[in-house]
Amino acid sequence: MPSELTWGQSIQKVLGESPEPMHYADITDRIVKDGLRQNLGATPSATVGAHIAASIKHKGKKSPFVRVSKGTYDLAKRAAAASPNAVTVEVDGIPSADAEEQYAIVAAFGMFWRREAVDWMRTPKLLGMQQIGATPVDFNGQRGVYLLYDGREVIYVGRTTDRALGTRLYEHTIDRMSARWDRFSWFGLLPISDTGSLGQMPANFDAAKLAPALEAILVEALEPRQNRKRGDDLAAVEYVQMEDPEIEKRRARAVIDRALNKA
Repeated sequence: MPSELTWGQSIQKVLGESPEPMHYADITDRIVKDGLRQNLGATPSATVGAHIAASIKHKGKKSPFVRVSKGTYDLAKRAAAASPNAVTVEVDGIPSADAEEQYAIVAAFGMFWRREAVDWMRTPKLLGMQQIGATPVDFNGQRGVYLLYDGREVIYVGRTTDRALGTRLYEHTIDRMSARWDRFSWFGLLPISDTGSLGQMPANFDAAKLAPALEAILVEALEPRQNRKRGDDLAAVEYVQMEDPEIEKRRARAVIDRALNKA
């Protein structure tokens, strides 16, 4: 028996144990929580979404999966019994119902990352994971837009397309903004591979996808009280921050030094 299930087996197991259809990001969370996969790669949510989409696209009615709403799936047998008209259409291999996708614009993002969790230098490591246990990604070389916060108040909005995101943020640790911010958010345009490497900037963007992408960024960044939901589907490409290991090493050395000085 294999040491871990395949992606397809894992997805079927999670859906089979769920009393209702699930969003592919939630399917991924359950796979990680239950330990069904040890090798997650850097983009597990995208992998799950792409696996389901490919199965439906290539196998059609023989696929074990069916899409019942935007980004939400069920086992085909159960969905057929409940609703024989379930939708099975996919766009460009990415789960979508209304073609209102952000993936072609916002490839990844991080919210309220801590300034103190980065070892600041001209080429800092901006480390993040899509899920706990996934392969870490260094977003230093990312391009896009970013926000600086004092507490939770946005005090600065910037963009970086010709220089690395990490370099631009580093500059704000030594310029007039240096003492004014403690957290930052970023929205990146460069795609992320399953191995965690950053891709190339797209040559152009589909104008029809710009409006929903901009809306999603503003909803995420500003959190307006009257918006009842987060930016559509952006949750699937959010990365949680990892502290730079060098900071932990320095902390450990400081503890040892204090202990030795007391001896």
